Amino acid sequence: MLGTLANTLAILAGSLLGLLFSKGIAEEYKEIILSGVGLSVVLIGIKSALVSNDLMVVIFSVIVGALIGQWLRIETRLQDFGAFIEKRVAAKSSDTKSFAKGFVTASLVFCVGSMAIVGSLESGLTGNHQTLFAKSVLDGVTSIIFASTLGLGVIFSGLSVLVYQGLITLAAGALKPFMVPETIAQMTSVGGLLILAIGLNMLKITTIRVGNLLPGIFLPLIYFALQRWLF
Repeated sequence: MLGTLANTLAILAGSLLGLLFSKGIAEEYKEIILSGVGLSVVLIGIKSALVSNDLMVVIFSVIVGALIGQWLRIETRLQDFGAFIEKRVAAKSSDTKSFAKGFVTASLVFCVGSMAIVGSLESGLTGNHQTLFAKSVLDGVTSIIFASTLGLGVIFSGLSVLVYQGLITLAAGALKPFMVPETIAQMTSVGGLLILAIGLNMLKITTIRVGNLLPGIFLPLIYFALQRWLF
């Protein structure tokens, strides 16, 4: 769990710095910075989405994952949780939607990427935390920018990272037999598509409910398990 704890602390520290800096940044500058971040997220998503050559598995994972996520109402639950936190720690805030947006957007960006999954598995299986340490640096810098533009909700995305990566780390032993390079590539591509969608949402081009697509990241694992069982 050391890598996940370091990642969480980096997000907290970066968010606090971002909130401190945000007081001196004019709204027009925040807007252009957020647009730049959105474009960068789109680039990262495109690059990650092209990792796997097995497009059918990626496509079906996204579609079936969307159906599962819509049924579970993941995006709504994330927003409701963000609103719940806002009421407890920022009751005087006049923009609950903004708080929830910051929490949900940052949580998805920090959790969807392949580094979160692979790094957590390495941490749990071998005690090697280097991938998560590297992710901590990246997330720490990103959280500075996010918090300065999206506000207080970003700092609480550290809780999402703690729970999400922590669970993967603890479940690493059970997942190890399925984490072959092909499966990892498929999961990375699905995650890349979700990151791309986050970027498009940040640029206000789309309003995709990315949270509802989250189950798709793990469907390549199920596909691989079924292959081994059936064949």
